[in-house]
Amino acid sequence: QVLLVEKAGRRSLFLAGLMGMLISAVAMTVGLVLLSQFAWMSYVSMVAIFLFVIFFEVGPGPIPWFIVAELFSQGPRPAAIAVAGFCNWACNFIVGMCFQYIADLCGPYVFAIFAALLLVFFLFAYFKVPETKGKSFEEIAAVFRRKKLPAKAMTELEDLRGREEI
Repeated sequence: QVLLVEKAGRRSLFLAGLMGMLISAVAMTVGLVLLSQFAWMSYVSMVAIFLFVIFFEVGPGPIPWFIVAELFSQGPRPAAIAVAGFCNWACNFIVGMCFQYIADLCGPYVFAIFAALLLVFFLFAYFKVPETKGKSFEEIAAVFRRKKLPAKAMTELEDLRGREEI
C-alpha cells in the first residue's frame, strides 16, 4: 500500500477511489432496482460490493490519514489526527446505527444516497485537496495560501540535499 501511495500520489489514489466507489454505488443501486426483473442482477450487486470495498481500501480508507498527517506541522498534528479520528468513527457510528432505517425508507435506492455523497466528496477533493506527495509542509501550506514559496525558503531536508551535492 505504501509503495502504491508513493508511486501514484495521494490525491490521484483518493480521487480514483472515490470515483470507483461512486460507480460501484450506482451499480449496487441498479442491481437492487432490477433484481426483481433479472435474477442475475444479484451477481452485479455482489461484484459492486466487492469493488466498493476494494476502491475504499485503495483511496478513501488510508489516504486521508496520510493527508492529515502531511497538512499539519508537528505542533498541531496530534490534535488534527485526533479530530480526524473522532470524525471518522462518529460518521461510522452514525451510518451503522441509521443504515437499516434509511434502507427501510429508501428501499433499493439506499445506495443512491451514498452515490450522491461520493459525488460531492469527489468534487470537493478535486477542487480543494492538493497533492501532498513529495512536498514539504511549507509547500503544502503555500498551496492553501495560493502563493508560491519564496526562492530562498528551503526546508531542512532540501538544504541537506543541496549540501550533499556540493
